[in-house]
Amino acid sequence: MTNKYNKKENQVTPFSLKTIDNQTIYAWHILPLGLYARHEPSLSAQDRSVSAGFVPDITTTLNFKLLRDDPEARLVLYFHGNAGHITQSIRPRSFHALTSVSSKIHVLAIDYRGFGLSTGSPTEEGLILDARAAVDWATKIGGVPAERIVLLGHSLGTAVAAGVAEFYCCPTNPQGEVGCSSSDDGSGTERGSNEDEDKASSTQKPLPNFASIILIAGFSSLPTMLSSYAIAGWLPVLRPLAVCSPWLLRKVMARIVDKWPSADRLTRLTRFAKRDGRRLNLTLVHARNDWDIPYLEDDKLFKGAVRGLVEAEMGVGIQNGDGRDEEYEGCERVKKEENKEVERCVENLLSEEKGKRTVERWLDNNGKSGSDKDRAAVTIWKDEGVEIRQVLWPYGGHNNLMFYASVPMAVMRAFRLVEQPESSRD
Repeated sequence: MTNKYNKKENQVTPFSLKTIDNQTIYAWHILPLGLYARHEPSLSAQDRSVSAGFVPDITTTLNFKLLRDDPEARLVLYFHGNAGHITQSIRPRSFHALTSVSSKIHVLAIDYRGFGLSTGSPTEEGLILDARAAVDWATKIGGVPAERIVLLGHSLGTAVAAGVAEFYCCPTNPQGEVGCSSSDDGSGTERGSNEDEDKASSTQKPLPNFASIILIAGFSSLPTMLSSYAIAGWLPVLRPLAVCSPWLLRKVMARIVDKWPSADRLTRLTRFAKRDGRRLNLTLVHARNDWDIPYLEDDKLFKGAVRGLVEAEMGVGIQNGDGRDEEYEGCERVKKEENKEVERCVENLLSEEKGKRTVERWLDNNGKSGSDKDRAAVTIWKDEGVEIRQVLWPYGGHNNLMFYASVPMAVMRAFRLVEQPESSRD
């Protein structure tokens, strides 16, 4: 990586990962700047000229050993957005912002299948397999336990991060499949059943506690976002159909193959974490002036996460003494009534409590009340071992938010690091 943000020779190690369906995924391991500075002579002396920088076996490098052999090393698994690949656009600046705040924070970034130098074609299932390859490499080869790993996604990457977190942190369903069973068509009303997916015991596979899941400029689901999307924030695309022809909107939404139901996945994550008494740290970051993905999508993600806590409190999907969930005996009416009751509880809880758990600050106007464009807000929702943090920033748009202090500080907070930055941030 040779650009104005990083001219350190061999700070970045390009290598490849193999997925379980035999795709080759291009990846970067990026050393923290402070750690690189301490080992710069040895790191820069590594000769990678034969392969033009690419390393066929990363385990032979000093870079890898500095990650594997350090019991204090932390690792950010970075899942990028839809545009470009890991070497383009805002990515190098993002890596710089993350690796400059601590000598302990490494970054592993991947290009999804069909992106950059990776093989294959992108699909929802495929991208989650790519993310699984990154997690497995980090934990099994890199030797970094989940407790020292942050899953960080930006834009499309938030859906990837939510999907891979669901795979590792939620039990499988009775068919042995992992994934959200939501059939969201964009209306926001149709959901998969909780009781079927919860029948499997969490002992089927280990359920790790990642240091944090950080979603930046995320969306609730692809159909839901598209149904309300407006170009540049003001020119609606499909929104008129919601008023003029709801049935046609549903038809259009049903043709979307990859749903990316992140809000429902967050519901499962928080529900299982509270049910099993496990720790879960979830941070949502969004800019109010994001024209690509409106910040209201972030509110839907927050609501989905809170819904999981409510479902756990109400016993939705909680196992009985015989180790199996309560059967509904095919009574769809009972399931629909239960969903309605949960929805009412979530709405009431948010209306009563969210404001009390939110701190707002106007960044201009000398800290006094002003317009929304100047208003930042942080909401912290804690429930036993689960913490949901929502950060709404007044500016930054869709991409520049990655460089503001809110994102590196969210990573520092997740890793419980308090040391000062070792080099200035942009």
